[in-house]
Amino acid sequence: MKLAIVDLGCGNIGSVRLAFRRFGLSPFVTADPEQLAAADKVVLPGVGAAGFAMERIQALGLREPLRSLKQPALGICLGMQLLFDRSEEEDVDCLGIIPGAVRALEPEPERPVPHMGWSRVHVGNQDLGLRSGDYVYFAHSYACDDGPATVARADYGRPIPAVVRTGNWLGAQFHPERSGEAGARFLQSFLQ
Repeated sequence: MKLAIVDLGCGNIGSVRLAFRRFGLSPFVTADPEQLAAADKVVLPGVGAAGFAMERIQALGLREPLRSLKQPALGICLGMQLLFDRSEEEDVDCLGIIPGAVRALEPEPERPVPHMGWSRVHVGNQDLGLRSGDYVYFAHSYACDDGPATVARADYGRPIPAVVRTGNWLGAQFHPERSGEAGARFLQSFLQ
């Protein structure tokens, strides 16, 4: 299987690559639109700010190539947020694959921002490799709107889409590469 990891020059590329190597794969890292189009599966990782990531996507000429992917694709953390129309983080237009916006989490005494740590997920009727009640690892200050694309949720003062799905795209707000056995099951499900 040819698994491509999108290289935006930032983010959690190393840990995502290592997670897939545990399945015996040798993912390649690229920003070349032709290589992404030729891959069997594509991962859009992300750690960082939406504005910078979208600047990189534009500078690398990847906006339309990412939007037009037909094969299974997975956005992780910021990579999932970039699938939406807009982000409040730096007030930026994103890829527009999923309707909705990404909004700042509101801190409360028992819920600091960023949301960093293990939270329980509640899974709908999708086969994601996750089970309701699994704990997965989150590290984020912004969250996507809850809506029709949401297939698993966590709660952090409001419902947080933990996993979204639309067409060939799957998105995980949590970090499957850091989520132990539950994260490994999720990644295995994406590969199958």
